[in-house]
Amino acid sequence: MDKYEELPGLRRSDLWLIHKTPAHFKYNLEHRPEPTKALLFGIAAHKAILEPEAFEAEYVAAPAIDRRTKAGKEEYAAFMEENAGKTVISIDDMTTIRDMAEAVKANETAAELLTGKHEMPVTWMDPDTGEGCKAKFDCITTYDGKEYIVDYKTTDSCEDGAFERASRKYGYKFQAGMYCEGYFQATLKQAGFVFVAQEKTAPYLVRTYFCDPEYIREGYDIFRLLIGMYHECNESGIWYGYGSADLLAEG
Repeated sequence: MDKYEELPGLRRSDLWLIHKTPAHFKYNLEHRPEPTKALLFGIAAHKAILEPEAFEAEYVAAPAIDRRTKAGKEEYAAFMEENAGKTVISIDDMTTIRDMAEAVKANETAAELLTGKHEMPVTWMDPDTGEGCKAKFDCITTYDGKEYIVDYKTTDSCEDGAFERASRKYGYKFQAGMYCEGYFQATLKQAGFVFVAQEKTAPYLVRTYFCDPEYIREGYDIFRLLIGMYHECNESGIWYGYGSADLLAEG
């Protein structure tokens, strides 16, 4: 992740903020928020499911030690020294993440989709604006004879309509459009796009969502709109907020 952050270019998560206002985008770049607990959990789950060997090497569960006592403090210090460089997570989170990984394996379609090249970064220059962009694909795979970009998402619910609502809220359509464009610019090949969504609570159900061409085209249109806004603001140096001339409807 650190190496990816150092790559030049606009990330999907940053560019999505400009749909609110360019001022929100600019502020976020200059005042990076601390990662939330939910975000850190999602990163760990991604690692466990996409790169299980790396997960075991990089993460460790905190032992049940009473650190209020002298002996407990010493035992915990020894544990930290033994696991220097690893990310420590709670036993509960470790159990949940491993159970989630098993649930993904048990879903035949999801397991097959997530078998491929993992965590692939690409950078490209947008031909219309000249702005640099970047993306990191969770997985590139071939399924039923077609190449796909696969994106794994943890979600509160996979019930009918729930993931679709999350798609609108978090810009998943925009992500599909931007990532397919990035893949084409980097490889000169077309790819489909599919989400593997998994609930964060037991029994950790999994659903797959294959994006139809219209969904991806609409996402690409959103990408064009947002990168165009970014380019204009970047050229002018004016990162405007809400329109000062907005009129309120009467009544």
